[in-house]
Amino acid sequence: MTDTDTIAALTRRVEVLEAEADIRRLQARYMWLCDTPLPEFGVTDDGQRIDLIMDLYTDDAVWEGVGEYYDGQFGRAEGAAAVRTHFEGFWSRDRDPALVLNAHYLTSEQIHVDGDTATGQWIHMQPWLFADGTSLLRSSRLNNAFRKVGGCWKISRTRTENVFVAPLPGRWASDHPSGSVLMRP
Repeated sequence: MTDTDTIAALTRRVEVLEAEADIRRLQARYMWLCDTPLPEFGVTDDGQRIDLIMDLYTDDAVWEGVGEYYDGQFGRAEGAAAVRTHFEGFWSRDRDPALVLNAHYLTSEQIHVDGDTATGQWIHMQPWLFADGTSLLRSSRLNNAFRKVGGCWKISRTRTENVFVAPLPGRWASDHPSGSVLMRP
């Protein structure tokens, strides 16, 4: 192997490692922005939240829930306008009971980079707590796709399938914040 070949091979390896790190941060940012209460400092309403989430997606993105536990629940949204509508429905002011707590915990990460495209798989767990005191624990598998656009990685597909949904005992979370101050200066 020549020095030029060695440098080229090392360059490819560094590019893959950088892509994996960028995708890891992108996926974590998406989950962060989906948490309730939203920990992002300075975001005062769900419209701003949705704008930030949409900045993470490609214009032709797909968001879909698949499998028997998602039948009729989330469906499939194709293109930025449809994905935005999905999120607007999720954080609708008319939601009753209101969602007061939702946190995403990611695990079992696998990221596969192929040039300017990539896929990633995760399992996530999330507790949900509603204003009426009902709550559940949900676990899902994610099989997402990513594409580099203008030098930045974006989500081109969010695909999720429930592993399980379990109701939690009433009022299991006795204390939770009404808002987040974590990132406040």
